[in-house]
Amino acid sequence: MESCEVLIVGAGPAGSTCARVLASGGISVLLLDRDEFPRDKPCAGWITPAVLETLNIDPQQYRRGRTLQDIRGFSTGVMYGKEIVTDYAETVSYGIRRSEFDHFLLQRSAARLELGEKVDSLERTADGWLVNGRIRARLLIGAGGHNCPVARALGATPGPEPAIVALVAEFQMGEEQLESCHLPAGQVRLYFTSDTKGYGWLLRKGSFLNIGLGSLEGTDLRRRAADFCAHLRSRGDLDRDPAGLFRGHAYLPYRKQGGRRIVGDRALLVGDAAGVSFPESGEGILPAIESALMAARTILGASGDYHQESLEPYEAALAARFGGNGTDFTRSGLPSNIKQLGARALLSCGWLTRHLVLDRWFLHKGQRPLVPPPPPLSR
Repeated sequence: MESCEVLIVGAGPAGSTCARVLASGGISVLLLDRDEFPRDKPCAGWITPAVLETLNIDPQQYRRGRTLQDIRGFSTGVMYGKEIVTDYAETVSYGIRRSEFDHFLLQRSAARLELGEKVDSLERTADGWLVNGRIRARLLIGAGGHNCPVARALGATPGPEPAIVALVAEFQMGEEQLESCHLPAGQVRLYFTSDTKGYGWLLRKGSFLNIGLGSLEGTDLRRRAADFCAHLRSRGDLDRDPAGLFRGHAYLPYRKQGGRRIVGDRALLVGDAAGVSFPESGEGILPAIESALMAARTILGASGDYHQESLEPYEAALAARFGGNGTDFTRSGLPSNIKQLGARALLSCGWLTRHLVLDRWFLHKGQRPLVPPPPPLSR
């Protein structure tokens, strides 16, 4: 039998970040994940400088032996329509490989690790939880993504939820592909669907190419992704069909009302398990990390009392941070033809594209990091 104060299910950015802060506060933490690390994760792999600042990561140090692609420009538009190129002439984002990024955060978490073990059973006990019949914990944190077993234990039903569904492929280009690739390193192509319910992207990270399509309307996604790839090939941006490389995943935009139950007795959710992605862009890494920091602060402040009432400040902190951010116009009651006209007008104006779509929705310019980052752990 193994025991810990806090068991975190899921060792992605949210789980590792929460573990690092709790461990630095003297709490015994165990990280459990079904995968061995490093592992691949379907994701665009695109982060803002706020992510590195919040995590107290020096970009120059991180890029030693890892991919950190400076992003300085964007090509945006409605899919198959006119495009607008926005050049920032400075680094405003970074392209990463999730296999490297997640492993880096896990290594510096300072928590005990149980990798390659999935959750088969969750049982409530008098003073906490018994997991897989062998791990006792006083507090359980769900950080296992959209289908997290802890989220299910708190009542989540992933199937019927209005989730964003995405298909993503990432592969390394050979010398001939690199020479023929029209997409310069450091530029992202964003193509929004005409119904405003999603967008496709193409991002080059050195010799790696990442392509994906995400939508609130998950039906027929593979056909639409195939059409998108055909369009990119006709432009010369893609010289192969990556259909066999696509992997799917789902995540929830934050909803102040009607979302998942995030806090329970001796249990809470962070990251994609809690459904905290930004509604306009679908970005999940920054809000996942911020949710982990808020959860850790609440836990440290609870002084060992993990009853629901002591954990509810975390849910209030999430609502204060994410509840008033942005407008999820895809859920508005406007007729679809009006939304399509609005999207085309928005994306055909260079000023609005830069200052609203990119600066506000994707880059979060002007938004200060949520909390001062924890002191760096020596390695």
